[in-house]
Amino acid sequence: MQQISLALMGFGNVGQAFIRLITKKEMELKEKYGINFIVSGLSTGRHGSAINSAGVNLTRALELIKNGENLQTLSERQDSPTGENFIHACSADFLVESTPLNQYDGLPALNYIKTALHRGMHVVSANKGPVVFGFQELTQLAEDHGKQYFFESAVMDGAPIFSVFREALPLMEINGFEGILNSCTNYLLGLMETGLSFDEAVTKAQSIGITETDPSADIDGWDASIKLAAISTVLLGIPLTPQEVNREGIRSITPQKIQEAANEGKRWKLVCKAVRRGNQLTEASVKPVMVSSSSSLYNIDGTSSYVQFSSDVLPGLGITETDPGPETTAYGLLADILNILKRYPNE
Repeated sequence: MQQISLALMGFGNVGQAFIRLITKKEMELKEKYGINFIVSGLSTGRHGSAINSAGVNLTRALELIKNGENLQTLSERQDSPTGENFIHACSADFLVESTPLNQYDGLPALNYIKTALHRGMHVVSANKGPVVFGFQELTQLAEDHGKQYFFESAVMDGAPIFSVFREALPLMEINGFEGILNSCTNYLLGLMETGLSFDEAVTKAQSIGITETDPSADIDGWDASIKLAAISTVLLGIPLTPQEVNREGIRSITPQKIQEAANEGKRWKLVCKAVRRGNQLTEASVKPVMVSSSSSLYNIDGTSSYVQFSSDVLPGLGITETDPGPETTAYGLLADILNILKRYPNE
């Protein structure tokens, strides 16, 4: 039995879902893969950290977080290191990073990942920021240290956006893509189709946890832009930041516009689009678009997402994710770990 130690930075909804997932899959991991996971470290923004070389008590950790208590009681250390100090203090094979996104420069997550790679850890991350602002540097750093940096969960949760091209579709040149990459705005536009105003839709979405307290990153197109930038940077090989995307959110979509689209048999969607010509992008945009029933985007409802790629060998390849949540993001992290272990079977 191979024992793999994990250090988690970030223990919000995704981190907690990841712990529940590996607990649920414990027997399958042992029987099918010969793997036993232990979590040697947990680091949070508000509840301290716990480090235990024999493995943190995960059931108790979830209870403490639920009750708003500090994780320090589960630690074998007297102090509660944070940030890079936590990574240095925690002996682990993998860093599992799900800290909050910084859409402007990817920090501090970018530095956490660098530190882990320098420490000789593999890294799996659900964070878009380091992908956009550090992909080439982090990939080279991982290679220099004989490690891997994977980030499947960064764009469409557990859907295989990056790994499908890395593993299953070699020697393909992607010419562009189009899709709905922000589930929050898709949900809001759907609410407006039922007759709610923009403000009423936002309030309802906030009340059930679909949007953040400050939903501006979603409704102003920033989240979609950074996802577009991540796909361009990794799959098209053209580095791009969200600030370089031609961006327009959904604030201008009124009930009148919703009704006018319906009268024409169309729907409003916040559409991400990138078009490549050689080594240049001729278009990189996030904007509201009226789509007809003949469009693949028309029937993407609720919090679902969709992206369609065009390439030199496949004219259209679409990937849909229906109603994702923290559990699907957690699965993307687990899939990344297992795919790395395939490449490094003796670690």
